[in-house]
Amino acid sequence: MTDLQPAPALTPAYGSGSAPVILDVTGTDIPGEAIALRERGPLVRVVLPGDIPAWAVTDPEVLKELFTDWRVSKDAHQHWPRFRSGEVPSDWPLITWVSVRNMFTAYGKDHQRLRKLIGPAFTPRRVTALRPQIKQIITDLLDELAARPDHTVIDLREDYATQVPLRVITALMGVPVDLQARLRVCVDEIFSTSPQRDPHDTFTELVELLTALVARRRAEPGQDMTSLLISHRDGQADRLTEEELVHTLLLVITAGYETTVNLIDQAVYQVLTRPELLRQLRTGTITWSQLIEEALRYAPPVANLPLRYAIADIDIADTRITAGEAIIAGIAAANRNPHRHAPNPDAFDPARPNKEHLSFGYGPHHCLGAALARLEAVEALPALFGRFPGLALAVDEQKLKPLPSFISHGHQSLPAYLDGVGAADPATEGAGR
Repeated sequence: MTDLQPAPALTPAYGSGSAPVILDVTGTDIPGEAIALRERGPLVRVVLPGDIPAWAVTDPEVLKELFTDWRVSKDAHQHWPRFRSGEVPSDWPLITWVSVRNMFTAYGKDHQRLRKLIGPAFTPRRVTALRPQIKQIITDLLDELAARPDHTVIDLREDYATQVPLRVITALMGVPVDLQARLRVCVDEIFSTSPQRDPHDTFTELVELLTALVARRRAEPGQDMTSLLISHRDGQADRLTEEELVHTLLLVITAGYETTVNLIDQAVYQVLTRPELLRQLRTGTITWSQLIEEALRYAPPVANLPLRYAIADIDIADTRITAGEAIIAGIAAANRNPHRHAPNPDAFDPARPNKEHLSFGYGPHHCLGAALARLEAVEALPALFGRFPGLALAVDEQKLKPLPSFISHGHQSLPAYLDGVGAADPATEGAGR
């Protein structure tokens, strides 16, 4: 396997090398596309689905500056003229990303208010307290996998990388079993830029499901986060509106599920395709935490994060972003900045001293669930390779297919043999974290 591959030719929108670049909605080669965009400069004109123009930001310092600039908003309802004028149709593939009203899209004082209300659900104490529950979920999953017949091919993405965060987030949020399957389908569709159904229908169904969840937890409150958020909604003066409550649940469940799936998926893939990594992990030469941070840098769960909007003209990196223009954060490109990660930004190296990344954002919108995602990964990965030391891919890695998305960065499946194809090595249980 080689890290350094030539960047693919980008697809210009209008037949010219200097024209805006059409982002690949199929996600065929996210790393290659990110490298090619990065080589064009810190700010690149791109075209989103529906011929919607935007600026892709590929430089980490430029991204940080924009993430903390008051002239940049995430509220399409207030600050994106194209959306306000009705030019963005209801069936646009990214409609949920821009139309929701929650902490993800809030601006200014509204964002501060929502983050203050939601923050208590993700304090370090609350996240740390989840460790025993997460460990039990992982143990149960591994027991289920171990019960399968010998030499069975399993899908590590579906059967493990997906199930860990899915079970964690649904337990955390108090989601009844009968709602889980439909919720999952909707979340998968939201993260796809090649959706299989009308995006407006997906958004409508998701709101209906979460409204039903709120009704159940309001009638029968528990110790889950949904009940906690409802108490904030119903018991405080500076409270959530009902729409904000439902849309906040949408944010927590979608962000707490899909992104962690991709993190575990990508980390497992790296270990399975690089035998030296498992040896280093077993000897403690590198830790699981180091591997996780490098996976977040090298293969961010969200490759390109939509959307932000300039509320005034912004001159940055020798470029003017005009008021009203849309901005997409090129996380995959920014995380491999040659100056920050020289001399090998496009190599996977958990031992590198600087694994700085923007996979959880930066500034006011830094992801509240970052600690939870890391906790799930640092528990799930050593447990998997400790329980199944002979774990091996069941297909050639070149046959693995990416998700059909320029947002969600993972594999469609990870077929594997639990018992491998040869003698098992010692377990990884107890390797440094």
